[in-house]
Formats: sequence, structure tokens, C-alpha cells
Amino acid sequence: MQSFKDDPGLSTGAFKGALEGPLRTGVTTGLCAAAAAKAATIALLASVPVPSVEVTTRDGAKHKFDVTDSVRENGYARCAVKKDAGDDPDVTNGIKIHAAVSKSETQGIEIEGGEGVGRVTKPGLKVAVGSAAINPVPMEMIRAEIEQGCRQYGYAGGIKAVISIPGGADIAKRTMNKRLGIVGGLSILGTSGIVEPMSERAIVETIKAEIDVWVASGSESLVITPGNYGRDFAKAALAVDIEKAVKCSNFIGETLDYICGKGITQVRLIGHAGKLVKLAGGVMNTHSSIADCRMEIIAAHAALAGAGREVIERIMQSVTTEAAIEILLPLGINAPVWQSIGEKIGFHIKERTKGKVLVTYTVFTQDHGVLTHGSA
Repeated sequence: MQSFKDDPGLSTGAFKGALEGPLRTGVTTGLCAAAAAKAATIALLASVPVPSVEVTTRDGAKHKFDVTDSVRENGYARCAVKKDAGDDPDVTNGIKIHAAVSKSETQGIEIEGGEGVGRVTKPGLKVAVGSAAINPVPMEMIRAEIEQGCRQYGYAGGIKAVISIPGGADIAKRTMNKRLGIVGGLSILGTSGIVEPMSERAIVETIKAEIDVWVASGSESLVITPGNYGRDFAKAALAVDIEKAVKCSNFIGETLDYICGKGITQVRLIGHAGKLVKLAGGVMNTHSSIADCRMEIIAAHAALAGAGREVIERIMQSVTTEAAIEILLPLGINAPVWQSIGEKIGFHIKERTKGKVLVTYTVFTQDHGVLTHGSA
């Protein structure tokens, strides 16, 4: 996949004043695919040119796209939209995402990947092996926009949509897709539809600015999460007030460093296992471009729990923490493995903070809930 963040984005709104100017947000490949699919659906059913189209993000915001490369012939319509990544450094910036839509004798909406969209070849991702690398949330977005177009023009029959990215296979060579078991192209990604800018220095300064605001309000405790997955889990499963949480993105170490000098006495760190497991190896910038030691860490602690060579080899071949957990569960060692990992997470956090602040940590996945927690 093009981006390897626990969840992209950082709260920039009210705190961008700390920067020289606001960074420009972008749009995800998923929202672009949904827009292209809606435009092609309208072009097919209304038999009219579609110069622009408006789609709705998951939070209800409207986003308008210019439509290009429109073709209507031989029973199908094809449209494209251009991805604008904003100020986020992304190899997919400027690519065109196409959707070809046709009527189908099969009831319902079928969505498939075409040229330049990768195929999943390894288990452990959110998409089944053999399927096009279109993540579940973008799939929902695409389906919803096609359905909206069908309702608008009173069509109740079947629809087939093919999403493609010309040149996607070449661009994918500049990503880690192959390592994740995605071959032949790019992934259609996104959770909110919007890409928050990820300029490193700007993000760190924004994190600091947000911490300063909480300190100025008199807060002596703070909740930090790498991204939206952590915020969502904190709210739904842990009843944490996420309005008082700071997103630290991948910069956990720098965030803790800054907190230590601000008079805050307690910090609660909540994050997905795919991010926080790296802390057990002393890695405090969790972006995969810095280090990707997830499987090495899980495998080492599995060995300490008595796992044999075959199990260790299977873990090392896994592409996600969830896939590694599925290997550990039948053996009855998942809990002790994560307890051991948690102890090392606590050790490295304490080394980083020098005991200047009490940090409690919670590591989770959506499927398995809390895996480990403790304090340092």
C-alpha cells in the first residue's frame, strides 16, 4: 500500500496557527475512485457529459471533483478524476483514477479492480487473497456513490464497475506493496476520504502546539494516540474522552520528549498493535520508512514463550500483526507473548522519559481488543 501509517492524519485545524501557514489537505485514492464511479454511473444512465461530480466523505462533508477522460460507448461509460494529495508527500499525487461502469444482468453492484490496481496475494490484510486491493471503506464509498447515481436516475438494475489506475503498476514499484503481498499495482485506500498533510517538521510543531494548549488550560494529564484508529478505540472500548486526546502520528518519541518538559505528570498512550509493537524494539518513530520490525519483535517474544522454529518462520512471513496473532492464538501463547512485548514497551518508554512522567499504555487491534497494557 502506498501509505504505511497506523492511520493517516493529524489534528491540524485550530493549531495550524503555530505554523507559518496552514498545510493543504488532499483526497484519498478511495474518494477519487468513488467520484469517478459516480460520474461514470451518471454518464451511463443520463447519456450526458459529466464535467464535475460531488461526493460525500464519511463525516458528511461534500467534495467536488473535476471529471476528465469521459468516454461513453459500447454499453459502458468511463470517467476519471485526478488525485490531489495536498501537501502530503505521496507517490500517488497527480495520478488519474478511472471507473468504467456498465449495466449488468446480475442484480446488485459488482466492483472490481482493473489495470494498475493491485491484487492481494498474502493473507492478513483487510482484503481477501485473490481480490483487488480495494480496502473495505473505499469499497463502501464507491458502492454508495454508484447507488446514489442509480437512485437519481431511477435505475434499479445491476451495475458493474471496474476501477483502474493507468500506470499504477509502475508507481507501485516505489511503494512497499510487493512486500505486503500486493502485486501488479496500487491499493485503493482511505478511511475518511481526506488526506491530512504529513510534512514531518510541520506535524511535530503542530503536536507541540496542541500540547501547549492543553498545558495552558491547566491539564496535568494527557491522552495521546497515533491516529484515528486509536481515537476510535479509545472512545468505543475504553470510554476515553477523545476530545482531550492529541494525535502524535508516528512521532511517539518526540511527543514524549516534549511532554516531559511541560509539567504534565500522567500520559495515556493508546494505539494499534501495528504501531506500538515497534516500541518494544526501542523504535520511537513508527513510520515504516524508519523501521519495520513488527514481525521480528513478535517472533522473538513467541520464541521466548516456547514457539518452535516452524511457528517462528510463519510469523516472519506474516504481513500484519493480526496475521501473526492468528498464528499464536491456536497455540495458546498469544497472551504471554503480548505480556512480554508489553513489558519491553514499558521498559523503552521509561528509558525515553527517564521517569519524568507516568505513561500508561494500551495496545489493541480491532479484532482482538486489548492485547497488552501497563505503565512505565
